[in-house]
Amino acid sequence: MVHQTDLRGALGTRLLDNPVWAALDGPHAPFAERIGRAARYPADVYAFAALADPADPAAWADLHTLLGPATTAKVKGVETVPDGWDVVGGGQGVQLVDTRLRAEPAPEAVRLGPDDVPDILDLVARTRPGPYLARTVHLGTYLGIRHQGRLIALAGERLHLPGWTEISAVCTDPDHRGRGLGTRLVRAVAAGIRERGETPFLHAAANNATAIRLYESIGFTLRRRTTILQVRSPGTDPRAETL
Repeated sequence: MVHQTDLRGALGTRLLDNPVWAALDGPHAPFAERIGRAARYPADVYAFAALADPADPAAWADLHTLLGPATTAKVKGVETVPDGWDVVGGGQGVQLVDTRLRAEPAPEAVRLGPDDVPDILDLVARTRPGPYLARTVHLGTYLGIRHQGRLIALAGERLHLPGWTEISAVCTDPDHRGRGLGTRLVRAVAAGIRERGETPFLHAAANNATAIRLYESIGFTLRRRTTILQVRSPGTDPRAETL
């Protein structure tokens, strides 16, 4: 008999290596715009595309068809691109997984929904925690803390793959930092993830040493470094090749 923890370890290693695909091919399939072995989130939800196997030329052909000619997209976990594709930007990140986080509710936190998006976008613009778009709120549970009606701290769920949920958009208004608001929200979001029998993970920019130290101090462990590329598809129309 194989224990669930053993399965989580073996399967999770593979899924976390390609988390955007694992989400779009799994729990987030309702969001997926997909052709064959390529998929992407809607542009107002999360600005990433993914391939089932970045080493498979057929997956890149499907992505070309999905995007159309001379169109840019962000992809994770891709080191090189096929001939005809251009790399027009990118960066380095890290992936951390929960190994000893103390998850617990935050009584002062409120669940945020579509009506709160203007306040969320205002806070994100002030703090720049990473991409957050008009319909990102639909990806999972987002919690916030308000002070005198104004949203001052945020954290929530983004990528959702089998057995795992990513904590994202962790940010606090500069005037309210140093009070542990972000940590309390991370613990609260993690509590909800754990209730589903899943494990939290998160991503951070590789050069954001402050955030990485904080996450490690509260119970996350660095798992791997990640590459983010912004790629541009070939300028020809892939559908013309089949005509």
